[in-house]
Amino acid sequence: MRHRIAVVGGGPGGLTLARVLHRLGHPATVLERDPAPDARPPGGSLDLHEGLGRLALEKAGVLARFEELCRPEGQAMRILDAAGNVLRDWRPGPDERANPEIDRGQLRDLLLGPLDVRWGRGVTHVTPEPGAGSGARVHFADGRQETFDLVVGADGAWSRTRPAVSAVTPHYTGITVVETSLDDVDTRHPGLARLIGDGSVAAYGANRSLVAQRNSGGHVKVYARFRAPLDRHAHLDPADSEAVRSSLLALFDGWADPVLDLLRHGAAFAHRPLHVLPVGHSWTHVPGVTLLGDAAHLMPPLGVGANLAMLDGAELAEALAAAASPADLDRAVRAFEERMCARAAKWARITTAGLERLVSPDPAEALAQFEEVQPS
Repeated sequence: MRHRIAVVGGGPGGLTLARVLHRLGHPATVLERDPAPDARPPGGSLDLHEGLGRLALEKAGVLARFEELCRPEGQAMRILDAAGNVLRDWRPGPDERANPEIDRGQLRDLLLGPLDVRWGRGVTHVTPEPGAGSGARVHFADGRQETFDLVVGADGAWSRTRPAVSAVTPHYTGITVVETSLDDVDTRHPGLARLIGDGSVAAYGANRSLVAQRNSGGHVKVYARFRAPLDRHAHLDPADSEAVRSSLLALFDGWADPVLDLLRHGAAFAHRPLHVLPVGHSWTHVPGVTLLGDAAHLMPPLGVGANLAMLDGAELAEALAAAASPADLDRAVRAFEERMCARAAKWARITTAGLERLVSPDPAEALAQFEEVQPS
């Protein structure tokens, strides 16, 4: 039986869901608020884990193409202290492919393929239809409405779908990230290129850190992380790059010059307070609507969120494709939610504890955290 399935959000989780469904002969409609795939920068590089994101790509039938595009050398990690001393310099071996990197834009294009994506279709809210097996109604920003047998909210941290099943909203962790970037780093900033290496470099101090991550094409993302009130930058105009830069340099005053050059040479700055959903977030099942990825289990961004969203999407797709009736569809969604929430709770506990250690009063905690994840 063909079910009418809407996927709200064209991120990694939503596209994986739609791509696996397509492979299984069950098309879905992806509703994406962006007017085009390249309407805004896609974000930094992702490391896709064996058994999580890469398993999802295998289910989608695109793992071989991923292996051609990914950068195993991007797994490299160098750790410094605030004085610029190298504490750890890990480089992957020739056969080390546990967490190869891929640019988000490349991953998006890989998953898009033949999918039916309705670009520029912003969703304001979703309402379950009364009556068993009646599905749910999607309300669009332009006033139109459309009913589907199942609406899957894959629309991220500030999901417009989530209120249909849960009243819970994300809360601030007490940690803010300010992001900037460097272009053509190997030519324009060769010293920083050497500092960053093939993967990432991170410098840790008390309650703050600077992380630089190499993407493809000489592009580098830089992240300043620190503990601060939510309104710390309220007095600054985000478009005033020099004011934001000066504020950050003051916050990291006394750090080694090569590390501070990551901020001195950064282009535009984006202010990103880190929000999360409660560990173990779940909801009473609502027929016709479900969630996956950050919409369901937003957690600290420590390399797991996209992986979980993609595996959520792949597993849900397989369950939906096997559902022969509306009752089967509802049972499949209910069972998926139980599995997903249990798995997400485990990772939310791990990443919450990890964030506390990576932005800690004792910088040694960050090195210890890394040693546990990637032993010498």
